[in-house]
Amino acid sequence: MNHKVSATEAALELLAEICRDHGPVLFHQSGGCCDGSSPMCYPAGEFVVGETDVLLGHVGGMPVYISGPQYEVWKHTDLIIDVVPGRGGMFSLDNGTERRFLTRSRICSRDG
Repeated sequence: MNHKVSATEAALELLAEICRDHGPVLFHQSGGCCDGSSPMCYPAGEFVVGETDVLLGHVGGMPVYISGPQYEVWKHTDLIIDVVPGRGGMFSLDNGTERRFLTRSRICSRDG
């Protein structure tokens, strides 16, 4: 596991609310055109993790995955899950909370 992901306090608070309502979840950052910088939050067991997806680590005890091709682009970046006002992705559990998860990044060393 790479441990290349963290979360802000606001993100952990929203995540705790979502877990109270939906049980365990997972995040997936695909980098596709539809979700952009928004990590999608799904009920655990309802999203099939792909063979090339990479486990970045855990936030609030929940796993965070990224697609393999996106990981290759962002492998020298640490990701920070944050929250901003707005609507979440159509299938993401943050939708309807008037807050949405957002991925921020920080460049790390080549060895990181």
